[in-house]
Amino acid sequence: MVDKFVGTWRMVSSENFDEYMKALGVSFATRQVGNMAKPNLIFCVDDQGLICMKSQSTFKTTEVKFKLNEEFDETTADDRKTKTTISLENGKLVQKQCWDGKDTTLEREVIDGKMIAKCTMGKVVAVRTYVKEA
Repeated sequence: MVDKFVGTWRMVSSENFDEYMKALGVSFATRQVGNMAKPNLIFCVDDQGLICMKSQSTFKTTEVKFKLNEEFDETTADDRKTKTTISLENGKLVQKQCWDGKDTTLEREVIDGKMIAKCTMGKVVAVRTYVKEA
Protein backbone atom coordinates (compact mmCIF):
# COMPACT_ATOMS: atom_id res chain seq x y z
CA MET A 1 0.00 0.00 0.00
CA VAL A 2 1.93 3.08 1.20
CA ASP A 3 5.01 1.07 2.26
CA LYS A 4 7.20 2.47 -0.52
CA PHE A 5 6.61 6.00 0.83
CA VAL A 6 7.53 5.20 4.45
CA GLY A 7 10.81 6.78 5.53
CA THR A 8 12.59 10.13 5.40
CA TRP A 9 12.88 11.92 2.05
CA ARG A 10 15.26 14.85 1.43
CA MET A 11 14.37 17.42 -1.22
CA VAL A 12 17.02 17.67 -3.95
CA SER A 13 15.27 19.87 -6.52
CA SER A 14 12.29 22.17 -6.89
CA GLU A 15 11.01 23.52 -10.21
CA ASN A 16 8.41 26.29 -10.67
CA PHE A 17 7.48 26.32 -6.96
CA ASP A 18 7.34 30.13 -6.76
CA GLU A 19 4.75 30.21 -9.57
CA TYR A 20 2.77 27.47 -7.81
CA MET A 21 2.76 29.43 -4.53
CA LYS A 22 1.66 32.57 -6.45
CA ALA A 23 -1.25 30.58 -7.95
CA LEU A 24 -2.22 29.51 -4.40
CA GLY A 25 -2.30 33.17 -3.34
CA VAL A 26 0.73 32.96 -1.03
CA SER A 27 2.18 36.35 -0.02
CA PHE A 28 5.55 37.56 -1.32
CA ALA A 29 7.27 37.28 2.09
CA THR A 30 5.99 33.75 2.67
CA ARG A 31 7.03 32.76 -0.88
CA GLN A 32 10.58 33.97 -0.20
CA VAL A 33 10.79 31.70 2.85
CA GLY A 34 9.08 28.86 0.97
CA ASN A 35 11.59 29.08 -1.86
CA MET A 36 14.55 28.93 0.53
CA ALA A 37 13.19 25.99 2.55
CA LYS A 38 14.48 22.55 1.62
CA PRO A 39 12.10 20.37 3.59
CA ASN A 40 12.44 16.73 4.48
CA LEU A 41 9.25 14.71 4.10
CA ILE A 42 8.77 11.92 6.62
CA PHE A 43 6.11 9.24 6.18
CA CYS A 44 5.20 6.65 8.79
CA VAL A 45 2.25 4.45 9.74
CA ASP A 46 1.20 4.26 13.40
CA ASP A 47 -0.26 1.36 15.41
CA GLN A 48 -3.83 2.36 14.51
CA GLY A 49 -3.05 2.37 10.79
CA LEU A 50 -3.01 6.18 10.55
CA ILE A 51 -0.54 7.52 8.02
CA CYS A 52 1.65 10.35 9.29
CA MET A 53 3.18 12.85 6.88
CA LYS A 54 5.57 15.40 8.34
CA SER A 55 7.24 18.22 6.41
CA GLN A 56 10.29 19.40 8.32
CA SER A 57 12.52 22.38 7.52
CA THR A 58 14.54 24.98 9.41
CA PHE A 59 11.62 27.42 8.92
CA LYS A 60 8.55 25.36 9.74
CA THR A 61 7.39 21.85 10.54
CA THR A 62 3.90 20.65 9.69
CA GLU A 63 2.39 17.26 10.35
CA VAL A 64 -0.84 15.55 9.37
CA LYS A 65 -2.22 12.16 10.35
CA PHE A 66 -4.83 10.64 8.10
CA LYS A 67 -6.58 7.58 6.76
CA LEU A 68 -6.73 7.11 3.01
CA ASN A 69 -9.90 8.48 1.37
CA GLU A 70 -11.12 10.23 4.56
CA GLU A 71 -11.42 14.02 4.52
CA PHE A 72 -9.66 15.92 7.31
CA ASP A 73 -8.94 19.53 8.29
CA GLU A 74 -5.41 20.66 7.44
CA THR A 75 -3.54 23.86 8.19
CA THR A 76 -0.89 24.13 5.49
CA ALA A 77 2.65 25.50 5.87
CA ASP A 78 1.41 28.77 4.30
CA ASP A 79 -1.49 28.87 6.80
CA ARG A 80 -4.37 27.92 4.50
CA LYS A 81 -7.20 26.07 6.27
CA THR A 82 -8.13 23.27 3.88
CA LYS A 83 -10.40 20.26 3.65
CA THR A 84 -7.95 17.60 2.51
CA THR A 85 -8.36 14.07 1.21
CA ILE A 86 -5.42 11.77 0.41
CA SER A 87 -5.92 8.66 -1.67
CA LEU A 88 -3.79 6.01 -3.32
CA GLU A 89 -4.35 6.04 -7.09
CA ASN A 90 -2.27 3.87 -9.43
CA GLY A 91 0.57 3.74 -6.89
CA LYS A 92 0.53 7.53 -6.36
CA LEU A 93 -0.40 9.31 -3.13
CA VAL A 94 -2.84 11.97 -4.31
CA GLN A 95 -3.53 14.85 -1.91
CA LYS A 96 -6.46 17.14 -2.75
CA GLN A 97 -6.81 20.37 -0.76
CA CYS A 98 -9.96 22.53 -0.99
CA TRP A 99 -10.43 26.00 0.56
CA ASP A 100 -12.40 29.16 -0.23
CA GLY A 101 -13.82 27.68 -3.44
CA LYS A 102 -10.33 26.76 -4.71
CA ASP A 103 -8.52 23.44 -4.93
CA THR A 104 -5.03 22.11 -5.55
CA THR A 105 -3.64 18.62 -6.06
CA LEU A 106 -0.29 17.21 -4.91
CA GLU A 107 0.64 13.85 -6.46
CA ARG A 108 3.55 11.93 -5.00
CA GLU A 109 5.02 8.84 -6.61
CA VAL A 110 8.20 6.83 -6.22
CA ILE A 111 10.12 6.36 -9.49
CA ASP A 112 13.60 4.81 -9.64
CA GLY A 113 14.15 5.32 -5.91
CA LYS A 114 13.16 9.00 -5.99
CA MET A 115 9.92 10.53 -4.84
CA ILE A 116 8.49 12.96 -7.37
CA ALA A 117 5.91 15.44 -6.03
CA LYS A 118 3.82 17.18 -8.69
CA CYS A 119 1.93 20.20 -7.32
CA THR A 120 -0.90 21.48 -9.55
CA MET A 121 -3.01 24.62 -9.17
CA GLY A 122 -5.04 25.40 -12.27
CA LYS A 123 -2.57 25.38 -15.17
CA VAL A 124 0.48 25.90 -12.93
CA VAL A 125 2.57 22.82 -12.16
CA ALA A 126 5.58 22.60 -9.84
CA VAL A 127 7.75 19.51 -9.49
CA ARG A 128 9.77 18.72 -6.38
CA THR A 129 12.14 15.75 -6.26
CA TYR A 130 13.21 13.91 -3.10
CA VAL A 131 15.72 11.12 -2.38
CA LYS A 132 15.33 8.65 0.44
CA GLU A 133 17.70 8.98 3.38
CA ALA A 134 19.54 5.82 4.41
